Amino acid sequence: MIYAKIDNAAQKLLSGSVLSKNEIVELLQINSHTDECTYLRKKADECGRIITGNRAYLWGAVGVDYAACPLNCDFCSFGADWGLVKAEKIYTLPEIITQVREYVANQVHFIVLRTTQYYPHEMLINFAQAIRGEVPGNYELIINTGEFDGKAADRLRRSGVNGIYHAVRLREGIDTRFNVEDRLKTLSSAKHSSLNLIHLVEPVGAEHSYGEIADRFLCAVEYGAYISGIMARIPVKGTPLGNIPQLSDGEIAKMIAVLRLASGTTVRHICVHPASELAVQSGANVVVVETGAIPRDAEITPGKWLNFDVHSAKKLFEDNGFVL
Repeated sequence: MIYAKIDNAAQKLLSGSVLSKNEIVELLQINSHTDECTYLRKKADECGRIITGNRAYLWGAVGVDYAACPLNCDFCSFGADWGLVKAEKIYTLPEIITQVREYVANQVHFIVLRTTQYYPHEMLINFAQAIRGEVPGNYELIINTGEFDGKAADRLRRSGVNGIYHAVRLREGIDTRFNVEDRLKTLSSAKHSSLNLIHLVEPVGAEHSYGEIADRFLCAVEYGAYISGIMARIPVKGTPLGNIPQLSDGEIAKMIAVLRLASGTTVRHICVHPASELAVQSGANVVVVETGAIPRDAEITPGKWLNFDVHSAKKLFEDNGFVL
């Protein structure tokens, strides 16, 4: 029975249909240690390579500001109340450009500038214009920042920004101090702009139900995300959720496989973060390299987080038969 459901999901994907919430939950309920899950991951990998033309992409993030944030999300190391940020560090434009230049020289396609919630839009617009002027190349420039409206989205696009990372996180308004309606308004602004939307299901932990995960993915689909996927919640000691263990690579890979099969033609690419070989063998064709201010770590990262650099990412894809 479960094999038939997996085959049916694969057929729906290849015909462009998005799975229903019930279908997504049924597949997520497969035990990650079973032969059925191995088959699920294999099918997702096969179908994903057809959908993407066997192409993989690197995502390079620059955490622009290492600063305490007053919104105090229970999983985020930047929360002011947790006291983990001892000395703030704001990256300068020359420092950002140096990192972007390194990424672009190493075939990173998605260049993401990530900030805390209240970082000024005007600064990001200036950064984008400067980066486009200083770093030529066929890459997409993505901004991951706080809320914005349609006018701000249009200004970002004119400055050289291709896309926006924005998400209604799991348990938004419960594990975060954000208003869900504000997040949805920003997603709507992105949907009705010329910017591409990236919306991962995040941060996924053992505390979340499969129904919650399905809801968040279908939200990404509803608002037209062309990249989705799974970002695991990393337990940061000193945060309220810091003592709940991280999900296994096998469980995350299963989720990646399900989202790949669920995505229809709306979600073009599936990203996993942190990267694992199992996830890349299960439908993920985008992995993340990041530096600077990282909300999954209590320390600033001057190099690459977890020592996962562009060379490691390239090798991961090449060893598994992808074209970068």
